Amino acid sequence: MVVVAVDGPAAVGKSTVARALAGHLDAAYLDTGAYYRAVTLAVLDAGLDPAQLAAVVDVVRGALLDYGSGRMFLDGRDVTDACRSADVTAHVSAVSAIPQVREIVVQAQRDWVGRHGGHAVVEGRDIGTVVFPNATLKVFLTADPAVRARRRSGDREAEGVALTEIERNLAARDAADSTRAASPLAPAADAVIIDTSWLGVDEVTALVIGLLDDVLR
Repeated sequence: MVVVAVDGPAAVGKSTVARALAGHLDAAYLDTGAYYRAVTLAVLDAGLDPAQLAAVVDVVRGALLDYGSGRMFLDGRDVTDACRSADVTAHVSAVSAIPQVREIVVQAQRDWVGRHGGHAVVEGRDIGTVVFPNATLKVFLTADPAVRARRRSGDREAEGVALTEIERNLAARDAADSTRAASPLAPAADAVIIDTSWLGVDEVTALVIGLLDDVLR
């Protein structure tokens, strides 16, 4: 079993680096954030407010989640694009902060990696600390706030939004993720922290490959 945990806040290059690394290792790739977006979509589709805890947990418990080829599926429906809506983005932090929701989703993610032979690159915010605390290698990516805002500005969900507002939104998400009681965003004690501000994808990927080679040697 070889699991590489790639953690960090939004717009630091997690997805791009994790996909490149998975391709290099011929391993499965899992975007755990897509799971939280999918359950948030399920909650909103049910007409619920995240504050309705019991009802929200019931909806999440009944949701059928799967991920493959970079696409997220909810109850057999491809919701990859729907998960990126402004409404989902506005509510995902609140839904994902619910401890019972995280328990359900974490188990689903562990099951997914198990079905893929335990050979995977998994990216998210609590992979090295909670989902796979015994991961083969843990890296935590960071980047300068202004750089992150510029990167996020290229995403569909940020189209037409001023850079200053994007930076404020990212800071607010960071604060919410870092201060939540359940699985807060934080590097694992044994994670290698990499600042991607001025590094290209190939450079970051090469760094991680080198770290993994050292671990497996």
